[in-house]
Amino acid sequence: MNGSGSEAALWLRQAQRLAALAQNGLTYARDHFDRARYEELRTIAAEMMAHVAAAPVERVRELLETQSGYATPKVDVRGAVFDQDRVLLVREVLDGLWTLPGGWADPGDTPREAVEREIREESGIEARAVKLAAVYERDRQGHPPFAFAAFKLFFVCERTGGEERVSDETDGVGFFPMRSLPPLSLGRVLPRQIERLLEHARHPEWPTEFD
Repeated sequence: MNGSGSEAALWLRQAQRLAALAQNGLTYARDHFDRARYEELRTIAAEMMAHVAAAPVERVRELLETQSGYATPKVDVRGAVFDQDRVLLVREVLDGLWTLPGGWADPGDTPREAVEREIREESGIEARAVKLAAVYERDRQGHPPFAFAAFKLFFVCERTGGEERVSDETDGVGFFPMRSLPPLSLGRVLPRQIERLLEHARHPEWPTEFD
C-alpha cells in the first residue's frame, strides 16, 4: 500500500472496525436483506485489509468468515525467561523465525496458566510467571498487518526446571544473548519489546505498562 506506515495502520484499524461491525451484525440480524448488507460490509473490510497487507482478497475473506459471535480482541500471551543477559526463544515451524514462547490464550486458562503452559509446551522449560510487564494493543506497536484486533500480554517469568526440547509448533529452542538475537518473527514479538522486558526483569518494582 502506498503511503506512510501510520496511514496503513489507520486504514487497517478502520477495516478491523468494519469487519467487527459486520460480524456483530451477522450474529444478531435475522432479516435476509440486513444479512446481505453485513455480508457486503465484510467483503469491503476484506478488500481493505488485503490492500494494506498486499494479500489475496479471498484468503482474507475466508479468514474473516471463520469468526462468529460478538467480535472482541484476541488475547496473545508471551513469556520472557531470562538467564542474566540471555533470553529464551523458540523458532516457529510456520515461518522459521524466532520468538518468545507464547500464543493465543485458551478458554479455561488464567493468563498466568496460559503463558506458563505455552512456555512448557513450546520449549520444554518449566517457568513461573512473576510479573505482568506490559499489555499492548497489537496494531499500535508496529507489528506487521493482521486481520484482527489483539491485546498482547507480556510476562516476565522465572525458570523453575525442565529441559530444552522442540514441539509440534517449534523446531528450535535456546537462550540467546540480548546483543545478538536471531531473526525474529515480528508478527509475534519486536526487538524493543524484548529489551523492555529485560528492563522490567531488572526492575520488578516498575508498574505494568499498557496502551
